[in-house]
Amino acid sequence: MSGRVLDLSPIAQAQGPDAGDVDIVTFGCRLNAYESEVIRRRAAEDGLTDAVVFNTCAVTGEAVRQARQAIRKARRERPGARLIVTGCAAQIDPAAFAGMAEVDLVLGNAEKAQAGAYAPQDLSEGAEPMRVRVNDIMSVRETAGHLIDGLKDRARAYVEVQNGCDHRCTFCVIPYGRGNSRSAAAGEVVEQVRRLAAQGYREVVLTGVDITSWGADLPGQPTLGQLVARILRLVPELPRLRLSSIDAAEIDPDLLRCLAEEPRLMPYLHLSLQAGDDMILKRMKRRHSRADALKLVAEVRAVRPDTAFGADLIAGFPTETDEMFENTLRLVEEAELSFLHVFPFSPRPGTPAARMPQLARPVVKARAARLRAAGEAALVRHLGRQVGRTLSGLVERPGVARAEDFTEIAFTGEAPVGGVVPLEVTGHDGKRALARLPMLEAAE
Repeated sequence: MSGRVLDLSPIAQAQGPDAGDVDIVTFGCRLNAYESEVIRRRAAEDGLTDAVVFNTCAVTGEAVRQARQAIRKARRERPGARLIVTGCAAQIDPAAFAGMAEVDLVLGNAEKAQAGAYAPQDLSEGAEPMRVRVNDIMSVRETAGHLIDGLKDRARAYVEVQNGCDHRCTFCVIPYGRGNSRSAAAGEVVEQVRRLAAQGYREVVLTGVDITSWGADLPGQPTLGQLVARILRLVPELPRLRLSSIDAAEIDPDLLRCLAEEPRLMPYLHLSLQAGDDMILKRMKRRHSRADALKLVAEVRAVRPDTAFGADLIAGFPTETDEMFENTLRLVEEAELSFLHVFPFSPRPGTPAARMPQLARPVVKARAARLRAAGEAALVRHLGRQVGRTLSGLVERPGVARAEDFTEIAFTGEAPVGGVVPLEVTGHDGKRALARLPMLEAAE
């Protein structure tokens, strides 16, 4: 069994799988990729062979369409394989996937991590196979974070500290695929990070659906900042700790203190902003205002001036006027954002935003293009500020590294993947910094 994990961002297919292989096809977020590692291990333990498992995403209608397309293609290419569908799209609408003739089994987000989920079914006495195993995700009270020692690539590892979301943004279906927020115990997280550091990983990323809500469901309601401080204190051998996307509505005092005092916490925050206009933020049911976002950025930069910021932004939300869109566009420069993820609004059935007055698709696409152009200009400004500096880069693959502030660096010279090296930035190509490895320097 190969247990290959195929990261589809948005989609990529296995090439020529061998008969008997189990391929895991991953759509969407890093958390899904993390959980695909759980699936890989469970499938191996259950003795699954000759199968393709699709770990789906539901964040956009396009993600669901791509999953269905990939399922049909897999059936054509592997007519005898068992096709299993799980993930957020399967959790939210299991009947749609069960109705596909190509699909053999649909598993919910909780079921996909359970022992025995992929074992052959007992069909004695002519019993019909159970094609759908999807229960109420809102009843789940635990994370699956303890199941594996993080999602690992060659350079860094990821640890799930939290799953689910208690908020109900009007455009989002993810809480219905992930359930309510639930936190991994601090002790389990620290032990995972310690094991990963012992394996030689120089950087660990804390990930989840809404990681700033970590601890709210635990005794004493500890904060994300307290978890970060605990990891840094108890795992001193870890050189770099990074956070995944955080909610712009909340950054606790302990986290701010860690950013100010602990150089091992990387100076990069990716903010779930979504918009820069107060009326649109209100209609999205976001918990922050435009002023809140700017205040957060200013507070962080006051204690850690080298911090870079990325953001998720939605273009063309229902009822968005030209003036409202311009407020979002201006926020890119006002907050000095460096890395943008821009999404044209896509209505998701069952969400309040899908029932709001929609904008014409050409308008949505045009606004997304303008936002992306603003993001490209912001990245160029950011890269220009790096020229002449020596950055500490984590080598992700030969000739490519990632700086502490998340800047991608293409460099000349040889350094081992996973090592941390100093890199002298000599220029940029508009997308990444260009650098050289100083003479006589070696990877840490």
